[in-house]
Amino acid sequence: MSPQPPRADARADSRAVDRARREFLNTTASGLGMAALGAMLSADGLLDPAAAAAPDRESAAGRGDADGDLVNPLAARQPHFDARAKACIFIFMAGAPSQIDLFDPKPTLQSRHGEPLPDSMLEKVRFAFIKKENALLQGSPYRFDRYGECGMELSELLPHLGGVADDLLMVRSLHTDQFNHHPGQLMMQCGRGTFGLPTMGSWLTYGLGSESQDLPGYVVLTSGRGSSGGTTLWQSGFLPSTHAGVPFRNQGEPVLNLTNPPGLPDELQRRGLDTLREVNSRRYAEVHDPEIAARIASYELAYRMQTAAPELIDLADESQATIDEYGIERSEPEGLGGRGKQGDTYQSFARNCLLARRMVERGVRFINIIYASWDHHSNIPTELPYNAGCVDQPIAALITDLKRRGLLDSTMVVWGSEFGRTPLGENRSGKREVGTGRDHHPYAFTMLMSGGGFQGGQTYGATDEIGWHVTEKPVHVNDLHATMLHQFGLDHLRLTHRFQGRDFRLTDVGGRVIDDWLT
Repeated sequence: MSPQPPRADARADSRAVDRARREFLNTTASGLGMAALGAMLSADGLLDPAAAAAPDRESAAGRGDADGDLVNPLAARQPHFDARAKACIFIFMAGAPSQIDLFDPKPTLQSRHGEPLPDSMLEKVRFAFIKKENALLQGSPYRFDRYGECGMELSELLPHLGGVADDLLMVRSLHTDQFNHHPGQLMMQCGRGTFGLPTMGSWLTYGLGSESQDLPGYVVLTSGRGSSGGTTLWQSGFLPSTHAGVPFRNQGEPVLNLTNPPGLPDELQRRGLDTLREVNSRRYAEVHDPEIAARIASYELAYRMQTAAPELIDLADESQATIDEYGIERSEPEGLGGRGKQGDTYQSFARNCLLARRMVERGVRFINIIYASWDHHSNIPTELPYNAGCVDQPIAALITDLKRRGLLDSTMVVWGSEFGRTPLGENRSGKREVGTGRDHHPYAFTMLMSGGGFQGGQTYGATDEIGWHVTEKPVHVNDLHATMLHQFGLDHLRLTHRFQGRDFRLTDVGGRVIDDWLT
């Protein structure tokens, strides 16, 4: 007699038992429970055995400890391997500075100024605004000098950075997949030029947490007119919201609505937060949503920041020599300005650089300083010197200050943008004439790095004689990201998050670590 199939109610009972077992193993705080859960999922074909044995980065975002309390989603966690860097200051020059005028001198381009390019070079090229049938080569009006023992070539517009040339890694061979600003900025910040993805700072705090107890792990400072990417450049995407960047102001109230309303006693606020925590913890115990853990952590962090944030931006304990070194009291230059100017931009950017150093000292993991805009489609002679003068002194001071305090080795400083500018002058009108601006250029651009285990005094990669294409040691944006994560002790292939049925990572489906950059 053939066996009878199980009754429907029996199958339902069996599924209910399996769910109950998984629920118990998933919520128990013991490592044994988590290991058993991984084994069960592997046996059911729902989890790769290698993944079951690997450390679970996501579990710390909302798992209970031995007493049943929620773990802080930003609690510091161990890297995959020994790290060189503990913090990153990413100075994002939104709008795309001209590498032709700042970092990559081209004598041949100078000699061919005003000449057209062969049609064969332009046939499959896509521009944002240039009319390629009438485009002409445009040399740089700026002199380049050699700096430091390494002899690094930098524009006359960047003399202070020249003073720290031996601490700089200059990469002249970056290239990207995007040629318009917002997708390009997302590419540089998120690894792909699409919406809804976590940024670098989010991935770092997701993988490593934060060493700061009283400040966010990921902070954003802005100067100038604002980037075209806006708030999407510090989003957490599909990661819990506690991993999003927190915008700080460098004067006044550091974070909007952080201060208590008049008449609200601290004791009453504390009682309200305790009640919120109790309610949210009960809900978390029912649904295990990591976003609830993120919400609780955000409330508690905001409470602690009411004291820590005002202290952070108060520069009264900084010496006058430090204030002068960063250029915080500089006046705006006369006769210059344009796309980067918005109020007292020179002072604002300098304060942001000094605040970044203070944040590193207080354990903040990732500081993104965004300065816009370098989108010089015209007026390079007046707008590029303004922007370069704004950032040159404070960034050099930041590197010097970190080094003097013994922090540069463990702090990665990155200077970069979404792409570069064309060796062709912009001719939006379609006339055959040399203009005063340059169009978007994704095929070759330059970035600078310092500290964090990067080898200073090195120029890496090269472009052709007019700066059009990379000819030596090409570096994709995802290679940059993979190498940055490596310095934090993170394997970019293992730092993943499953969302909508697939594993995502900062480097998407590419990325390689560039060992030549490392000390």
